[in-house]
Amino acid sequence: MSRSRRHAAGLGLLGLGLSACAVGPNFHPQAPSAAASYGKTNETAISASNGVGGAEQRLIVDAPVPARWWTAFGSPTLDGLVDQALKTNSDLAAAEAALRAAHENTLAQSGALLPTVDAAAGSSRNKSSTYLSPVLGVSQYYYSLQTAQVNVGYTPDVFGGVRRQIEAARASEDQQRYQTEAVRQTLIANLVAAAFTEASLRAQVAAQEQIVVDSQRMLDVIRGQAAQGQIAAQAVAVQEGALAQAQAALPPLRRAEGQARDLIAYLVGVSPGELPAIDIDLASLTLPYALPLSLPSALVRQRPDILQAEANLHAASAQVGVAIAARLPAFTLTALAGGASSAWSNLLSSSNSEWSLGAGVVQPIFEGGMLYRRQKAAEAQLDQAKSQYRSTVLAALQNVADTLTALHADAAGLDAAAAGERAAMDNLEITRRQLDHGQVTEIERLTADEAELQARQGLIQAETARFTDTAALFEALGGGWWAEAKR
Repeated sequence: MSRSRRHAAGLGLLGLGLSACAVGPNFHPQAPSAAASYGKTNETAISASNGVGGAEQRLIVDAPVPARWWTAFGSPTLDGLVDQALKTNSDLAAAEAALRAAHENTLAQSGALLPTVDAAAGSSRNKSSTYLSPVLGVSQYYYSLQTAQVNVGYTPDVFGGVRRQIEAARASEDQQRYQTEAVRQTLIANLVAAAFTEASLRAQVAAQEQIVVDSQRMLDVIRGQAAQGQIAAQAVAVQEGALAQAQAALPPLRRAEGQARDLIAYLVGVSPGELPAIDIDLASLTLPYALPLSLPSALVRQRPDILQAEANLHAASAQVGVAIAARLPAFTLTALAGGASSAWSNLLSSSNSEWSLGAGVVQPIFEGGMLYRRQKAAEAQLDQAKSQYRSTVLAALQNVADTLTALHADAAGLDAAAAGERAAMDNLEITRRQLDHGQVTEIERLTADEAELQARQGLIQAETARFTDTAALFEALGGGWWAEAKR
């Protein structure tokens, strides 16, 4: 081995030896939550005996969360909407593009550990000074110069600053990955909720339209009776006010129904005019019986927002190491090989060859306090990331607890609404029989009919709340995305 090659090999081994440590804190995944439950919502049975979705539900502790949980509602239309949204939603597509960019940035950052190799070639026409020795060593002051070189540079990662930068890039990629999954789960949950809301509003609009029809009929009857002097004219004014009130309730319901459809179109990724007819009916839905309930210790490894916060914490930890390494010596190794000649034909001959090997070190001495303050800023950002992680975990626990509370309240509300609707229906049936025997007037029958329709609207709202909050529980537990990712 030639002396120059031994020199280069020695420098390379020195670089590898010096690259054995990485300054700064080593990141460790956060400990699982020590909480054993979600507070007072520990009852595993959720019972409601009446109305659509009035079946009992059971919370199964530590049961797996299904990846395609929305299929448990038994609606092919809903399944189709979700599948289309996952393909065409613009927000999800943007998040996936950002993830691809983050991955490429990680790969690009990883290249900083490798040597750089550059090739250069040039050609020039020159004139030497007549008062100095000619460049070519002969009395020739006008000459051409051809050069070709290969430059190799390597910066040994002595204190791990580059590795910390790569670590931060990978953590940022993880952060984007979990953010993308959070966008996906939010999209699914919002679409399912919007579909349930649209079905509910459609049913409420139909009931309110019938209330308007009955109010108009009642007004016609009262006007006829008033014209015959059977009742006071004041009754006409009272019923006119009731009709106007019933009519006034229709536009907000129709507006909300239209907005729900528009939201579905946006989530699916089409214009409102391109959205096909939606035939989801609350009565056709199946209420999932077995509901998973992940423990808090498992929740922190499932929810994408928590994992995103942990990845952010990881990146902040790595940046502290980057800031520390910036204050320490930086070593460089360089090598150059090439040739220079007045003609291309003998450029690479031994007499025209040139090479150099070098090593250097730079130690920051005075930077106006910038490097020190950047380290302190990185440490403060690490503390910030720790607090944000804890806040995210607490918010997730609150989210699950709130959803469990809502599910229990929904069941009780559904029972009450169903009892009210059943009583109104019984009253209507009695009134109809009494009308057949002439015991009551048509006005009383119309009043009973209107009361039953109003009770039905309340029942529809209670049914919708139970379906919607059941879907919210799947989202609160993370949506089961990790099961899909393992396929």
